[in-house]
Amino acid sequence: MHLDESIVGLASMTGKKLDYRDLDGIQELLRQVSHEVCLGNAAPDLPLAGIVKPGSSVLLKPNWVLHQNFSGKGNDCLVTHPNFVLAVLKEVFSCSPKKVVIGDAPVQGCVFDNIVTESWRKEVEKIATCPYEIVDFRRTVLKEGGLAAGQVTDARPEERFLLFDLKGDSLLEPVSKKNVAFRITCYDPDILAKRHHKGRHQYLLCKEPFESDVIINLPKVKTHKKAGLTAALKNLVGINGNKEYLPHHRVGSRVEGGDCYRQLSPLKRVAEYCLDEANRNIGTQACSRWMKGFESLIKVRSRFGDTEIEGGWYGNDTVWRMALDLNRIALYGRPDGTMSDEKQRHIYSIADGIIGGQGEGPLAPDPLELGICTLAASSAYADLVHSYLMGLDFRKIPLVREAFGDFRFPLVPRDAASCRVAARQRLYQPMEVAAEFGRRAVPARGWQGHIEL
Repeated sequence: MHLDESIVGLASMTGKKLDYRDLDGIQELLRQVSHEVCLGNAAPDLPLAGIVKPGSSVLLKPNWVLHQNFSGKGNDCLVTHPNFVLAVLKEVFSCSPKKVVIGDAPVQGCVFDNIVTESWRKEVEKIATCPYEIVDFRRTVLKEGGLAAGQVTDARPEERFLLFDLKGDSLLEPVSKKNVAFRITCYDPDILAKRHHKGRHQYLLCKEPFESDVIINLPKVKTHKKAGLTAALKNLVGINGNKEYLPHHRVGSRVEGGDCYRQLSPLKRVAEYCLDEANRNIGTQACSRWMKGFESLIKVRSRFGDTEIEGGWYGNDTVWRMALDLNRIALYGRPDGTMSDEKQRHIYSIADGIIGGQGEGPLAPDPLELGICTLAASSAYADLVHSYLMGLDFRKIPLVREAFGDFRFPLVPRDAASCRVAARQRLYQPMEVAAEFGRRAVPARGWQGHIEL
């Protein structure tokens, strides 16, 4: 069964206690949202049977970005909750698949076993009805002791990845000018420069999406300091194995052609230089020295206000382009690393918005009790709805607004105005669900006052 991409299913826990320990309650929420989009009508006991066929290979892609919340507010608002993943797994296993893979590529400092614990693995084993794998998609993992201690650079074999080059079709191409320097925090800028420049835009994706019959994206709904929002679209960044292939911002101020910060700032520019040198010397004592210089400059800058130098504001014009590129590859990419002009697969999203994240996401969010779960056949339409549910205007969030753009390898067949939300056995306009089911989120600091409804 193929779902209408412009219809997003929504189930709400309105009036119920929000508790991830209630696995049966999560299970009921999943069944409710599947019925909203008519997935569970034919077989009420198998709500995902319309998309998971017997004998199929299934990939589940949760948000496992980090093992600890830097805000100190716990992991319920940070990652796709283990019990949410478990509830989806139970429904998937019930459909008699041939194989199931659960995987993500967290940030390099993530301790994977602190997210995928031994006790959770045992719970998966109890419900498994077919062979399954739990996979860390990263190729670069930080050693204990931080950047100065170095990295494991081949944590996963390169033969388990596909290299795609979008070349001039990349959404990064229009901003790939001679004086532009792409960056991602805590990774060697020289490696990134080899992968992304005018005429070349390379991504290294794990093979699992291209070996699967069904992809089910399991995002956490959160605000994001660089993208404004992270949910279905941004979650697919985790199928890329090397973060050195992922531009997140551009060096310098907007005045200079960068997007790290708005106004010219000589002090910030020097701080960026120190950070670049630290990242060029990961695994050496020089890294520590350059980091100390960077931290000292930021401390001085803090006396004058804003210290943002990593693109964490509403003017970031890079990260959305990279994220949408990856979504396009996931939809149109072939197993040989080339792109087709026809979609090669469907990607479904089942979003964990029971407790969402607000504020300084993705790594330091505060909890937001949304009490919702969505199901969609389009990440773009899903995130349009997620924006409204958090009291955010999708038209002011480039990641979501531009997902409806007219470019090669398009993400959606129709415009944003065609979106409808299926909830409580009726169809809503997205703005209506904001009032009836939503809860206003506090955006990340750099976005406050710019994206709220």
